[in-house]
Amino acid sequence: MPSAFQPVPALAIPQGDREGALLVAYANGDPEAAREIMAALAPRVLAQALRMLADRAEAEDVTQDAFLRLWRIAPEWRQGEAKVSTWLHRVTANLCTDRLRRRRRSVGLDEVAEPEDPAPSVAARMQGEARLRALSDALAQLPERQAQAVSLRHLEGLSNPEIAAVMEIGVEAVESLTARGKRALAALLRGRKAELGYDED
Repeated sequence: MPSAFQPVPALAIPQGDREGALLVAYANGDPEAAREIMAALAPRVLAQALRMLADRAEAEDVTQDAFLRLWRIAPEWRQGEAKVSTWLHRVTANLCTDRLRRRRRSVGLDEVAEPEDPAPSVAARMQGEARLRALSDALAQLPERQAQAVSLRHLEGLSNPEIAAVMEIGVEAVESLTARGKRALAALLRGRKAELGYDED
């Protein structure tokens, strides 16, 4: 006799919206569904948060928070109205933006300690981290919607229609936000090219 806790067979879940079907299965008591969602989507959420925050511990906190929110809304999830991955993108971007704004209020750029290590490979890694940190700090100075659009487009690589779905706005609004955000970022980072290892034009 099959166990009551036996995972739902793969063929029983429609492929058109597998994530949504898994979330519904989780809400109905299937623990395997939650594990499959985590395996599929947690690395993407963590990567998004890490690119936005440039801090692994914070990114891991955001990932945990985003999934806790997902589990909480699971019983009300209406399959077919939105994609779980799109919902997570939106929540992650919002959580990261909140943290960037709190960081900007509490810690100035000059207060961020930089580790010292003369090894070239480590120096290269540090320069990459400095670039990511500078971008995060600059994003925190943009209006919230601009920062979110630029992050989704240029850090996450989403298309404009995908960003429109995440932000719940039109494609033209996405194009406007990303264009204004890119100009603002360029202005904020203009004086730091040499420091960050970019050639001056």
